[in-house]
Amino acid sequence: MDKKGPDKKERLLAALEQGMVMIHLDARRPGVLVPQHLRDEPHLRLNLSYRFDPPDLSVSEWGVRSTLSFSGTRFTIAVPWSALFAIASHVTKELFWMYPDDMPAELLQQTQVTTKVSTQEVLPPPAPEARPRAVLREVPGEKEAEPPEGPPDDPPAPRRGHLRLVK
Repeated sequence: MDKKGPDKKERLLAALEQGMVMIHLDARRPGVLVPQHLRDEPHLRLNLSYRFDPPDLSVSEWGVRSTLSFSGTRFTIAVPWSALFAIASHVTKELFWMYPDDMPAELLQQTQVTTKVSTQEVLPPPAPEARPRAVLREVPGEKEAEPPEGPPDDPPAPRRGHLRLVK
């Protein structure tokens, strides 16, 4: 087991105790067992939980094994610690660990990782593009019949406007 294996194992187990966890892995690494159509993925994300059916999730000194569902078909995956480069908790958003030494080169270039003397710092990704905001406008309702001639007995009730979302 690599030197980061125990740290990854402890952190994964702690996150699993909280609930569902997403692991980030390089599916091309030796020892990784995933469905054929995912084997060339440099950044594969898998959700793990003790509550998944069947509940066969095991975290060992070697890595992680579990039966997961891929497009409705069950498949037993195997992920050695050397292939896992990030752990994120779905429950507590602040639980997120990265292991830049195990990240694929393609991702290191994308995330702009800068190396310092004793630590590695991951810079935030660029801001997402500005998307147009939805605009709400009032849409006239059905026309009412002409008011009767003469003085009204009661003032008419105010009409409610109708809003429609325009994208």
